[in-house]
Amino acid sequence: MALWIPITIAAAFFQNLRFMLQKHLRTTSLTTAGATFSRFVFAAPLAIALVAAILASTGAELPAIGFRFLAFASAGGIAQILATMMVVELFTQRNFAVGITFKKTETMQAALFGLIVLGDRISFAGFLALLVGLVGVVLLSDPPRIVGQGSFVRRICNRAALLGLASGAFFGVSGIAYRAASLSLGADTLTRAALTLACVTSFQAVAMAAYLQVTQRGQVTKVLRNWKVTGLVGGLGMLGSLCWFLAFTLQNVAYVKALGQIELVFTFLGSYLFFKETSNRRELTGIAFVIGSIVLLVIAI
Repeated sequence: MALWIPITIAAAFFQNLRFMLQKHLRTTSLTTAGATFSRFVFAAPLAIALVAAILASTGAELPAIGFRFLAFASAGGIAQILATMMVVELFTQRNFAVGITFKKTETMQAALFGLIVLGDRISFAGFLALLVGLVGVVLLSDPPRIVGQGSFVRRICNRAALLGLASGAFFGVSGIAYRAASLSLGADTLTRAALTLACVTSFQAVAMAAYLQVTQRGQVTKVLRNWKVTGLVGGLGMLGSLCWFLAFTLQNVAYVKALGQIELVFTFLGSYLFFKETSNRRELTGIAFVIGSIVLLVIAI
C-alpha cells in the first residue's frame, strides 16, 4: 500500500474530530470566527515545535523560503480560513453530516484546480472514481424539501448549499496552494510538510487574531478561556494538517481529496453517536457510493 493512503485516512479522521469540536464550540460559546480561530491559535506553536524537533534530530538546515512558497502558502492560508468559517457557519443551519457532505464537493473542484494550476493529470480510472464519489456526495446532500418549492434548482440554490459549495471550492484551492508551496522547498518530504504547516498556521493565527480584535472583541479571550476544548481543536488541527500536507506532497491533490471522502464515514458515525442524528436510506446509499469511489481509486492508483 502506498504511504499516502494511510496518511490521508489519518488526516480525514483527525479533521473530522476537529470539526465535531468546532460544531460544539459554535453552538455553545463562540462565534463562527472564534471557533475558526481556535483551529489555528494552538496549532501554530505545536507546528513550530515540530519543525524544530525535525531539524534537531536530523541535523539539517532550514530550507530556503522563496517568493513562490510565500505566495502559495499565504493564498492557501486565506482560502482555508474562509472555507473553515463557511463550514462552521453551515453547522448552525444544517446537521453535522450534511455540513461535511457539502464540503466534500472539494474533490472534483480540486481536480479542476490541480489541472489548471499544476498540470496534474488524472487517469480515466481515477476520473471514474471521482465521478462515483460525486454521485455519493449528491445523494448524501439531501437538501430540505419545501412544499411547492421542490425543484432541483430551488433546493440547491439556498444559503446552506451555497456555503457548502463555496467551502468546497476554497478547500480545493487551499489544497492546491499547499502542494505548490511544499514542492517549492528544497528538503525531504517530512520537513517540507512540517515547515509549510508551521508557516501557514502561524500566518493564520496572526491574521485571525487581528481580525477578531477589530471586529469581535472578546472572542480571543473566550477562545483562550476555553483552552481545554480549543486546545484540543488546535492539536487535532495540527495533526490533521500535517497528514494532509504530507499526502499533498506525495500524491496528486485530487486523488488525496478523493480518498479523503472516507471522512464521510467518520462523519455519519459521529453524527449518530455524539449528536444523536439519524441517517435515511438516501444517505446510506450515498455512503455506499463514497466507499465504492474509494475502492475504485485505490485500485486505479
